[in-house]
Amino acid sequence: MAAEGKPKARIRRPVLLSRIEGSQDVVNMAAIIPKEDGVISVSEDRTIRVWIKRDSGQYWPSVYHSMPSACSSMSFNPETRRLSVGLDNGTVSEFILSEDYNKMTSAKSYLAHQNRVTMVLFILEMEWVLSTGQDKSFTWHCSESGRRLGTHRTSACASCLQFDIETRHAFVGDYSGQVTILKLEQDNCSIVTTFKGHSGSITALCWDPVQRTLFSGSSDHSIIMWDIGGRKGTAIELQGHNDKVQSLCYAHHTRQLISCGADGGIVVWNMDVKRQETPDWLDSDSCQKCDQPFFWNFKQMWDSKKIGLRQHHCRKCGKALCGKCSSKRSSIPLMGFEFEVRVCDGCFESITDEDRAPTATFHDSKHHVVHMHYDVTRGWLLTSGNDRVIKVRVPDDCSFSSPVSLRYVQFIFPMECHQQFNNQQLPAMKIFFSVKLYLHLTSVRSPSN
Repeated sequence: MAAEGKPKARIRRPVLLSRIEGSQDVVNMAAIIPKEDGVISVSEDRTIRVWIKRDSGQYWPSVYHSMPSACSSMSFNPETRRLSVGLDNGTVSEFILSEDYNKMTSAKSYLAHQNRVTMVLFILEMEWVLSTGQDKSFTWHCSESGRRLGTHRTSACASCLQFDIETRHAFVGDYSGQVTILKLEQDNCSIVTTFKGHSGSITALCWDPVQRTLFSGSSDHSIIMWDIGGRKGTAIELQGHNDKVQSLCYAHHTRQLISCGADGGIVVWNMDVKRQETPDWLDSDSCQKCDQPFFWNFKQMWDSKKIGLRQHHCRKCGKALCGKCSSKRSSIPLMGFEFEVRVCDGCFESITDEDRAPTATFHDSKHHVVHMHYDVTRGWLLTSGNDRVIKVRVPDDCSFSSPVSLRYVQFIFPMECHQQFNNQQLPAMKIFFSVKLYLHLTSVRSPSN
């Protein structure tokens, strides 16, 4: 179900730390190097680049490597400095970066797919390289021997991938809008279950191993939170984009989901609230409030001598209603509707101002986002776009006047600090950290958005 309107309020502009340019085509993926002032990117122009920040404050490529085909995806493991790159020709190539990130050595190549690689993951604990491709397949290889361990055929082109180390479950999304959960063994796999709740293709997946929750984004503009750990089949829908959802990240220490879309919007969702499932839409041949027939109900139209009406649905109760009985609009944030949607008159009266309190903040990235990476250690957010630009940001809101502002400062407050101080010490430490951040930002000339 597509979003009905663009959110207008609650907009805060994150501070743009760096703007990295130089790629000749779309930057398909990029990642911040933890504990380093560096970024790794792969592009449609067939290049792998490692960008290191210089004394001038600008990022320059310390590694520039050309590949035989367009680079479609990547996975970087900072512990081993292993970089896995998926290519448009179906190959997955592995490289080892030097300690100073000024050199890259080729390690291995896998003939993983017969078409474009859409996602690649390196699992250090298993020594596995997982990948999905447009050839409707999911494969996994042994990174030590280079041997293919297994292949699973999907019903449509596989588009995205996540993996749970504890249970060895792989989550594979495809163009049909389905998410398949696979149980991986050393040489085989079995289907655990499938999820289908989107009306469009799956474009992004994000797995939270702590809460055991899977988030899926789709070309239908929506996000669904699948509560796997709760074992109740709960699925929560989030509506906040006006174009397909391109990437998802989850900060489990602040219970925030970050989503970005092709509309250029970045949405930070507060998941530390009790959300409600959206109801299924009910079927009826007439309005479930005034009993007026819908336009396909010829018998009732003839019997009552009335013209048939168009059918609508209340987003809160799911009833099938005519336009007159569902003329009101309201936001329902706890159901994932941060902007105003159609509701029936009865539900409109039951929604209080407290129910309309926002649970998300909206930001404009000022480019068509293709991929996003969140560095949890520093709270930095990276976006890459089809405008060939990489942007690195931190939020600028350091106010404690509201709970939303407090959560937003937590977005840039390092996770380690939360674990070292109690609740009384945290506000003072956050102010201290925010002042340090402000001094850092003012010492470097911030480029324009």
